[in-house]
Amino acid sequence: MARRILIRMTDKIADIFRFDPEVRDALAAARPVVALESTVISHGLPYPRNLETAAAMSDAVRAAGAIPAIIAVSGGFVRIGLDDKSLERFARSGEVEKLSRRDLGACLASGADGATTVAATMILAQKAGIKVFATGGIGGVHRGASESFDISADLSELSRTPVLVVASGAKSILDLPKTLEVLEALGVPVLCEGTDELPAFQVRESGIPAPRRIDGAAAIAGVAKAHWALELGGLLVCNPAPAEAALPRQLVEDWITTALDEAEANGIIGKAVTPYLLGRIAEASGGRTIDANHALLLDNARLAGEIACAYYECAG
Repeated sequence: MARRILIRMTDKIADIFRFDPEVRDALAAARPVVALESTVISHGLPYPRNLETAAAMSDAVRAAGAIPAIIAVSGGFVRIGLDDKSLERFARSGEVEKLSRRDLGACLASGADGATTVAATMILAQKAGIKVFATGGIGGVHRGASESFDISADLSELSRTPVLVVASGAKSILDLPKTLEVLEALGVPVLCEGTDELPAFQVRESGIPAPRRIDGAAAIAGVAKAHWALELGGLLVCNPAPAEAALPRQLVEDWITTALDEAEANGIIGKAVTPYLLGRIAEASGGRTIDANHALLLDNARLAGEIACAYYECAG
């Protein structure tokens, strides 16, 4: 039997948004808030590491002086901030849908649980009034995209939705030079914090020069303010993984090559590719990629909190 439709067509976006009280009060008072995606919890890390990481990211945002808001869809509503019970359900359940831009309306209408990707989190954060968002790595142009046309919606969303995204670059499983070319074509500023080389998710070095180096949260906030004064779209801030947790570039590349071959042999396509590859690489690494992912997520949350605080200090 089809799910009961839980929402009606409405022109009032507030009708389908539900805010955690702390987040609502912070936004009303124009205090800094940092959006966090829920796909990291439901699809990115195994239980209970996913729940521990979500809590630690929230703590890192708070330590920087901002308020965290994990974003998800549940029960026919957009949730801006998840309570502990919902977090536990998202962390344990194997039935949470992975949502990008195209999936939001259908998931809302069905009443199902949906975890937001970078693109979906950007959309919902912007509509909620949140300007800064922390994640692990963005999606991009997949290897072999000239045949598969597999290009993440994250890239087009960055071009049109005015949210600043802090990530450790694009995921290493992607074609990084082509991803950077698409971002350039779409007019997305790529700011590399404290490094002259583009980070590659769990690897600090990609061999690709940074499009623009920038040092410090205050400088990044200043760029965002100027960018949005021109009514332009999103910005990508690339923060290298912490040195003590980062992985060797060639070793990761070897794991990726093997995982890609396995994915092709098993007919893995579409949005199933990324979680499959990350899972296989985590197995090959003996869990080292999970440790690196945890560390970079926390550091990105810390930097996002600092940027959000700096932005509100310089805004106005």
